Amino acid sequence: MQNEINKSALVYPDAKKEQSTALGSSEAFQSLLKRSQEDPVRFWEEVAQELHWFEPWEETRSGSLPEFEFFKGGISNPCYNLLDRHIENGIGNKTALIWEGEDGESRFYTYNMLLAEVNRFANVLRSFGVQKGDPVAIYLPNLAESFIAILACFRLGAVYSTIFSGFSEQSLKDRLLNFEPKVIVTADASLRGGKVIPLKEKVDQVVNGIPTAEAVLVVDRLGTEPAMKAGRDFQWEQERKKASIHCDPEPVEANEPGIVFYTSGTTGKPKGVVHSGMAFVVQNYIYAKYHMDHQPDDVFWCTADVGWLTMHIWGMAGSLANGVTTVVYDGAPNYPDADRIYQMIDKYRVNKLFTSPTALRMLRSLGEQALEPYDLSCLDVVSLVGEPFDQQTWHWTHDVLGEGKICVNNTWGQTETAGCPLAGAAWLTPMKPGSVGVQFLGAEVGIVDDDGNPVPPGTLGNLVIRQSFPMLCRTLWKEPDRYYQKYFSQVEGCYYASDNALEDEDGYFWVVGRSDDAFNVSGHRLSTMEMESAVLTNEGISEVAVIGKADDIKGEVPVVFAKLAEGYTSNHEWEEKINQSIVDGIGQFARPQIIFFIDAMPKTVSSKIMRRLLKEIVTDGDVKGDVTGLEDPSAIDHVKNVVSASAKTNLK
Repeated sequence: MQNEINKSALVYPDAKKEQSTALGSSEAFQSLLKRSQEDPVRFWEEVAQELHWFEPWEETRSGSLPEFEFFKGGISNPCYNLLDRHIENGIGNKTALIWEGEDGESRFYTYNMLLAEVNRFANVLRSFGVQKGDPVAIYLPNLAESFIAILACFRLGAVYSTIFSGFSEQSLKDRLLNFEPKVIVTADASLRGGKVIPLKEKVDQVVNGIPTAEAVLVVDRLGTEPAMKAGRDFQWEQERKKASIHCDPEPVEANEPGIVFYTSGTTGKPKGVVHSGMAFVVQNYIYAKYHMDHQPDDVFWCTADVGWLTMHIWGMAGSLANGVTTVVYDGAPNYPDADRIYQMIDKYRVNKLFTSPTALRMLRSLGEQALEPYDLSCLDVVSLVGEPFDQQTWHWTHDVLGEGKICVNNTWGQTETAGCPLAGAAWLTPMKPGSVGVQFLGAEVGIVDDDGNPVPPGTLGNLVIRQSFPMLCRTLWKEPDRYYQKYFSQVEGCYYASDNALEDEDGYFWVVGRSDDAFNVSGHRLSTMEMESAVLTNEGISEVAVIGKADDIKGEVPVVFAKLAEGYTSNHEWEEKINQSIVDGIGQFARPQIIFFIDAMPKTVSSKIMRRLLKEIVTDGDVKGDVTGLEDPSAIDHVKNVVSASAKTNLK
């Protein structure tokens, strides 16, 4: 990793472009960044004052990690700040939301229209007894109704949890049992890759075991006419027609819970991460403003699924708080055409894109000829999160996709951080390919060894957060002891991110993977990102995943899964190329034990490669956990067949 960092020079943004940003110059942003870190309390006070409050707060920040509060006693409403505030400022007829489905259906909502629909559904929820603090579960794909339901919960002060619509009945049940919702919102079915996925049927399989659930509200997405139980199941549209478009926002104290988001990690039952609704909006308002350089005429698209917090951070809170137009797409990003993302950007003139490294690698694998039919000159900023971003794809994104005229802003964040405390400011911070940027506004991040001691620049260690910020998680739903144990027992006074990272001499951070993604080969500590970046120096590789496999002599040995770009065929020559790139980039000791060439990586719908599943297949020959959250569950059988075919000769 050190060698790779040394090769990565700073890429400075266009000096002319920075003049049109919110602050107007890199120097002004650096001054703001410095002030935010020297006096974070004053900084957060100034940021919060840019939003609307019904009653002022008594104290900007109180307490310290792990127990803290922001804007204590302040009364406001998240929905009011995302919708009403803009309408009062005269942009009610501006487009707030553009929705398109995989089948081509589309809808448009102005801020006025969106508020009317949110008020209607808030009144629907009230008619079913939902009050401030009540849990509401949202089991929907990327529909406009998903946004409406979330914003309606914010308006009522209810606590919502969105659950990925691809989860199986068991995964759904696990989350519902812990969350104990009063109402469940779902759809009859959804489309994914041309396939109809029944959602209401899954809810029916588990709802009888959720004693708190008093009603199930069903969006009619595809007209599949699922069974409806009288007195429990209700059609969204029928209830909507009965409801008024007027609903006063519920006054909410700044630290009251608004969101519970479940994250599984690699082991153990799902954890319900709790966020304050108002703090979530306050911080993502200012972070998105600078991460994306949001401007009034932006058309912003976050490609994530509403089942992951990324969409809530960027596609909802960050975009709507800044009064821009946000695009929501429901479906597979490569269906029915592999270049569907290009089609969407061109069609809606998307100028700000938030996506994942894997999605960009998928586009890169299509070749430059796939770009030719489209006018993508509208692109201005591409930001991303979720996994390590290799330099080769960074340069492709900047130089080919963006023709050298865009800002590429890689970031780091987690479900627990609810945003990205490591990042750059678009057009105001020099970019460093492969890095996740610098400590962002009001954040204090550090790298420590296993004993909690700071390590020198350039040294791989454990990523920690040293002080609270508003959107940092407050607890785990109904599991406060697990909250302390998981995040605060490792390093006193710090949030422990369970990520391996280093800070270079320029103050840029490099997150190389989860702690459990690191492995030791003959005493040498390696990370998945380090290995994968070396493999991706080969242009014919479109995707790669590296895992560590137990070995009696070396402790662990690397195993490589590679997907070749279109037009390339796996052979012994390609094996040698991959081996040599690893030997050249890391060393002979890192040479993989075996290389598997596969046609499909097991990925989540948000495009994260599930290395844990690959490790299970190599280690156990099968996957025992739930795989219904995958974009294409059939990828598991494909990988199993490839591994099985070479197991006898290669993995003895």
